[in-house]
Amino acid sequence: MDAKALWQRYQNWLYFHEGLGLYLDVSRMRFDDAFVESLQPKFDKAFADMAQLEKGAIANPDENRMVGHYWLRNPDLAPTPELTQEIVQTLEQIEAFAEKVQTGAIHPPRANRFTDVISIGIGGSALGPEFVAEALAPDFPPLKIHFIDNSDPAGIDRTLNHLRNNLASTLVLVISKSGGTPEPRNGMIEVKKAYAGHNLDFAQYAVAITSPDSNLDKVAKSESWLARFPMYDWVGGRTSEMSAVGLVPAALQGIDIRAMLDGAKEMDDATRVPDVKNNPAALLALSWYFSGNGRGEKDMVVLPYKDSLLLFSRYLQQLVMESLGKEKDLDGNIVHQGIAVYGNKGSTDQHAYVQQLREGVPNFFATLIEVLEDRKGPSPEIDPGVTAGDYLSGFLQGTRQALYENQRDSITVTIPQVNARTVGALIALYERAVGLYGILVNINAYHQPGVEAGKKAAAAILDLQSRVLAVLQKETTALSVEQIAEKAGAADQVEAIYKILRHLHTNQRGIVLQGNLGQPSSLKVSAS
Repeated sequence: MDAKALWQRYQNWLYFHEGLGLYLDVSRMRFDDAFVESLQPKFDKAFADMAQLEKGAIANPDENRMVGHYWLRNPDLAPTPELTQEIVQTLEQIEAFAEKVQTGAIHPPRANRFTDVISIGIGGSALGPEFVAEALAPDFPPLKIHFIDNSDPAGIDRTLNHLRNNLASTLVLVISKSGGTPEPRNGMIEVKKAYAGHNLDFAQYAVAITSPDSNLDKVAKSESWLARFPMYDWVGGRTSEMSAVGLVPAALQGIDIRAMLDGAKEMDDATRVPDVKNNPAALLALSWYFSGNGRGEKDMVVLPYKDSLLLFSRYLQQLVMESLGKEKDLDGNIVHQGIAVYGNKGSTDQHAYVQQLREGVPNFFATLIEVLEDRKGPSPEIDPGVTAGDYLSGFLQGTRQALYENQRDSITVTIPQVNARTVGALIALYERAVGLYGILVNINAYHQPGVEAGKKAAAAILDLQSRVLAVLQKETTALSVEQIAEKAGAADQVEAIYKILRHLHTNQRGIVLQGNLGQPSSLKVSAS
């Protein structure tokens, strides 16, 4: 396509939202009008289905749940007055709590104010808050946030060691819908023990964000924790940033949560428009469908050209991949749907993997995130008439052009600056795009059977470990791995048992392995 035709295509397909100052450019996705027209019936259904979802239709039949994260930023849309009131009251309680913590009205026993906060969560209870903290936290926040988002003992130690001198002024958020999810439960128990080791009463530092009457809620209530905030069963983890899950940690850091909600609400309004060309989420869904032939045949590479948006690709990994990665469609057919997401940041990526993007395997489409404002205040010149921000803008445009020249598709999302409103809008934009795309490809974007399968498999390993230890505690002579498997009634799980024993031995957990560690069948195993 010549330059004049390309300029016209850019103008024809450029979306601009005046209220948010947000641009969406899909002109470098090489679909044609006939392709758009062919998808119109699917989009008509998607717009209708999304409207029903927002009215309270059961969107997750596996758990008989509504999907109502849209109500969080527009409570009047909630299907009952009781839900509307609950959303409004929770937001007011979050703001009041954050203000009392920041002013010292709520403070720890040994200090005038809290200085830090540990947020313990996993998946959507961590990725959203982490992204928002990186994007929006001020340089000198009223409380500095730290995350425990894994069951890695060394990682937990590192976080606690960094806070060693401030533990007596550190608030703890425990975020878990059920209270039984292993990772946040493990983190809570370890942090609780650390506080006890410093003669600190954990309850006077702890806040629960959980479902009402969950195991965690009952513990927090019985131990008189500082506060409890609700998680709703109609908000999935990957869409929970606008709930107490994301708003409590954001408010404690001094982030304007009302502005984030307002930005999301404004984007929600824009993405309800039942017209593909004038709906930015529909344009994204259209582009994803085109690039991957409606089967996820190409990966989504997310390249934010702003340091503060570095974690956006990690956040989108869960939102997109957990929502769309499904074995079966709604009719029960095996379809193996999904879109893989990965990313770095510009212009780091230009010196990392843009070489492959331009000249290697063409198994992706790129999403470039552009921020128009370079910094607060003027920039010094690097060269005559050129600033560092000019270079960054040039790198973005150059990457986009280089990709297009070699038949590599790209989308560009442009925001005026990184602030609470624009971050809220970005989150809402991709939430809606995922919902629309899921309907286009006829899958349920709001359940996650694969995640549950992984949890069950992990629980089975821990049960097997208990059986193995019970066998060894009864034995007076060393056994082979195969003998242990037989006695544990798990002859078909020898490999798993070997790995359990290797892990326990390495961590000096009462297991002795003798023999060649590289030849599992040669080992003799005993309890120390």
